[in-house]
Amino acid sequence: MSLKPSAGAASAAKRASALSRFFFVPRTSPAASAIGRARWRRFLSYYRPHLPLLMAVLACAVLVSVTAIALPLLANLIVTRLPELAGSPDAVGELLKLGGILLAIFAVQALATYFVDYRGHVMGARIEAQVRSELFEHCQRLSFSFYDRQRTGQLMSRITNDSLWLGELFHHGPEDLAISVLKFAGAMAVLIWIDPIIALSIAGLLPFAIGYALYFNNKMNIALRTSKERIAGVNERVEDALGGVRVVQSFANEADEMARFEAENARFLRSRSDGYRSEALLWSGMDGFAQLVTIVVIVLGAMRMLSGEIEAAGLLTLLLCVGVLLDPIKRFDNFIRLWQEGYTGFVRAMELLETDPDIADAPEAHALERVRGAIAFDNVSFRYESDAPGVLSGLSLTIRPGEFVALVGPSGVGKSTLCSLIPRFYDVDAGKVTLDGQDVRQVTLSSLRRNVGVVQQDVYLFSGTVADNLRYGRPDASEDEIIAAAKAANAHDFITFLPQGYDTDIGQRGVKLSGGQKQRLTIARAFLKNPPVLIFDEATSALDNESERAIQQSLMTLVKGRTTLVIAHRLSTVRHADRILVLLPEGIVEEGTHEQLMDQNGAYAALHAMQGRI
Repeated sequence: MSLKPSAGAASAAKRASALSRFFFVPRTSPAASAIGRARWRRFLSYYRPHLPLLMAVLACAVLVSVTAIALPLLANLIVTRLPELAGSPDAVGELLKLGGILLAIFAVQALATYFVDYRGHVMGARIEAQVRSELFEHCQRLSFSFYDRQRTGQLMSRITNDSLWLGELFHHGPEDLAISVLKFAGAMAVLIWIDPIIALSIAGLLPFAIGYALYFNNKMNIALRTSKERIAGVNERVEDALGGVRVVQSFANEADEMARFEAENARFLRSRSDGYRSEALLWSGMDGFAQLVTIVVIVLGAMRMLSGEIEAAGLLTLLLCVGVLLDPIKRFDNFIRLWQEGYTGFVRAMELLETDPDIADAPEAHALERVRGAIAFDNVSFRYESDAPGVLSGLSLTIRPGEFVALVGPSGVGKSTLCSLIPRFYDVDAGKVTLDGQDVRQVTLSSLRRNVGVVQQDVYLFSGTVADNLRYGRPDASEDEIIAAAKAANAHDFITFLPQGYDTDIGQRGVKLSGGQKQRLTIARAFLKNPPVLIFDEATSALDNESERAIQQSLMTLVKGRTTLVIAHRLSTVRHADRILVLLPEGIVEEGTHEQLMDQNGAYAALHAMQGRI
């Protein structure tokens, strides 16, 4: 028995391949196909909350199509009845009645078109807003390791640009498809009724138009996806340069930044040029097809009139139906463009939404209650990437509830990493970290992070007022509590000198404040949160000596009754700690009070002596 496929089967396979290219469904593995089917289901699921509105839009699309077909038919009726009406005394009245019917049909069409355009766009905008919210919410849940690998400009492009085109697709997709199919089918039915030969001639041209559209559609797909990636690169370059504009100007590097931007902009321009070329070839070809259909109808219609096969009324109806037939072709052009832009954006959005957070609540996770603050590291090992060298290896450490522990050592030995494991910014590769004897992986992230306050070395303040930033950890804090926290962080005095005091807008990332002022606000924010566990990661590095001494005094008051872990480069900051741990690449090599470690004359004493010479 021959295994060679039949001609029909081969033809069907070619058609399936072409349709796959049109709808961006590449021939891939079963796993990739399953992902594609899941995305299709998710794409359609966005219509579910808007089904009544979608049905209304589609109903109006039917009205638009029906009225478009009704107009040529009524024109045919009027022209056909003209000889009959010519001798009638009420000819003008009959024609006015038919004209009134035409106006009524036009009014219905106009109202239906208005509803489709307005309410359909509202539906698309709502879905767009929903997708954008989902993307933003998902990004809030993604772990630190994700942001270690990603670029903010790329993510911004997915949340803003991609979702914008997606909204257009959700609106125009059903509308354009419904109107195109109904108008095309109706117009072809009328053409067949008037003259089957002309209708078949037009139908014979369709395969060439479809093949042409599929080919350049695939070209547009490649170009548009490249454009989306490259505009994200432009966004990233802009964000990086403007966010660091003070550094740029201080180094007089405006020309270098402009050169980098021009390089990204030129790459984007090239991708857009490729996309516009394919788009222009597609649209000009489809417009050419429309004109070709008109020429076919005029020439064949005239020939059919000469042979007496059709009358003038029939030719007029054919020409009007060609006008109706051209609208679906233009809508199909528009649908192709929107599909390329929108579905490419949808795939990019789904790629982001399908990225699972590395850090998430375990199925059996429970909330922390009445935290005392006992912290333990049990044989902990950690590395940032699977192929990167380990940062921590076999580290064990116990911190008692309410203990003030300082962590010192040279840069790069894992001090900040160790502290990041407590609130589960990262998960250990081996061993475990416990809080009050409970593995931090077995408690909910929200309860864990509510009970752990972190002041990071990388100071970050949000746009808004001083009070807004201080309340970030405790939105319900009173004004007295805010002021008390600011005083504890030695920030109250400078805040009162600001133009509006606590109501002063500090600009994006606190741009209107000095480095020391910003750091004091972040410390006050942690004070106001008042958690049972506090972690200070080089929290006083940007402070002058006087402010540092004031905060040290406040810190000594604040640490009473709570577990505090301080990473400090300045050893003067931690000399009053209950215990100082010296961390080197081989692990914790020394621990004790300041006096004990100085007496040992080891690594800590060497660090202290080095700072004394600086």
